[in-house]
Amino acid sequence: MRILFIGDMVGKPGRRMVSESLPYLRAKEGPFDFVLANGENAAAGRGLTAKVAEELFDMGIDGLTSGNHIWDKKEFIPLLDEESRVVRPANYPPGCPGSGVMVLRKGGLALGVINLQGRVFMPPTDCPFRKIDELLRDMDAMPVFVDLHAEATSEKKVMGAYLDGRVSVLVGTHTHVQTADEEVLPRGTAYISDVGMTGSFSSAIGMTVESVMPKFLTGLPSRFEVATEDLRLNGVVVDVDYETGIALDIRRVSIKWEEWV
Repeated sequence: MRILFIGDMVGKPGRRMVSESLPYLRAKEGPFDFVLANGENAAAGRGLTAKVAEELFDMGIDGLTSGNHIWDKKEFIPLLDEESRVVRPANYPPGCPGSGVMVLRKGGLALGVINLQGRVFMPPTDCPFRKIDELLRDMDAMPVFVDLHAEATSEKKVMGAYLDGRVSVLVGTHTHVQTADEEVLPRGTAYISDVGMTGSFSSAIGMTVESVMPKFLTGLPSRFEVATEDLRLNGVVVDVDYETGIALDIRRVSIKWEEWV
């Protein structure tokens, strides 16, 4: 099984980068059995909408993970109970809309996808370690892909060791900065601390530097604007033995707009 995971897409520029580059990636790195992406910033840089989600599915993305910004577009929150191809972090308290787990099926293959959120330097949530234990007890035998949306690399590293051999893939998201520590852990779990982002790299993690700078200079709120220059796509391609769930390889993807234009 070959899986492409696309790092946090930021606004329309990020969506455009995915739309334009997916055919190139399929030719270079594919074919992919499943294409996943983190979509929590896909709508105007914060949150998700039904229209944007459908646009991404039409591009060939099979499932969307998210994070703390999934709640930013209020009109989308009720849809989390209806759209089975979008997950929010599973360790939000009981009663929150949506699910933190989805099972994707295609071509006779099944892939379990779990979304978690870290707690270090993040909004308060339930314990992701205890939550993943609970979820894995209920998962049927199949490859399981986990997106841990977290700030601290240390928390992600510990989760990697905790889940090694219990899931096929654990990727980190949220910081929008791709790390160079991809590896298959000793018991067969593919790991990377952060996949990175898809959008403008002439920016402050996807937003124009000019719109973000006042917040750091004054400490006052400022209106962030999605940046549009120097578009790139960050992601990972993971190969998994479907029968055993053991990861065979993980490799980073980082491409610029000019590479196929």
